[in-house]
Amino acid sequence: MAKITRSISAKKSSVPSVPKKVAKKAAKAVPKRVAKQSAKPKPWTPAEIHEAFSRFRKANPEPKGELEHLNPYTLLVAVVLSAQATDAGVNKATRALFAVADTPERMLELGEEKVREYIKTIGLYRNKAKNVIALSEKLIAEFGGEVPRTRAEIETLPGAGRKTANVVLNMAYGEHTMAVDTHVFRVGNRTGLAPGNNVLEVELGLEKVIPSEFMLHAHHWLILHGRYTCLARKPRCEVCLINDLCRWPEKTV
Repeated sequence: MAKITRSISAKKSSVPSVPKKVAKKAAKAVPKRVAKQSAKPKPWTPAEIHEAFSRFRKANPEPKGELEHLNPYTLLVAVVLSAQATDAGVNKATRALFAVADTPERMLELGEEKVREYIKTIGLYRNKAKNVIALSEKLIAEFGGEVPRTRAEIETLPGAGRKTANVVLNMAYGEHTMAVDTHVFRVGNRTGLAPGNNVLEVELGLEKVIPSEFMLHAHHWLILHGRYTCLARKPRCEVCLINDLCRWPEKTV
């Protein structure tokens, strides 16, 4: 019996042992690769995208932006004021402001100090009042008092960035632009419709996949969907119009 025991022990000891650190790394490597591959959602098909926006259109044929305005100029001002603020908060302040200053000329007559008084309930109001006066001056000096019709020109105005330009071009001039705010960014990524690491990637991704027939209203549908249905913390998947198409692995229906 002793001889047999020794031979078995000898066989066991002849097998080289794997260092604990190496074994741990090997065990972790495969699950990580599998998880990474399974996390990537399957792209939407053109038919699915068409179906999704057909549903949005049927539910809300003429969606409107929630920022109140009277003309392209007041729309531009409202969008500039809406940075890091709610549409409802901006509307509350601009109703009285636009009643007395609905053109660049009238805004300059009002002056920065009085503009501040009108918008003091909005976050960053001091800097925003300065931008409103500065952009009004530039519109008069360089664009004949009119809001320009190109993204590049609008982006030269104080306080106006790419998103501002896209909103104005779409709502004031009917251009097929995609304004990506936090809601659109979330919807584009969560649903898998147009994943992106930043707003520009999502914007370009959405423009690439959304059919032209839907582009006039597409950004409004997506904003409203993100604001009232595809919420950041508790998405309302049970009432979502596109829950059967959505690629989000955590959806509740």
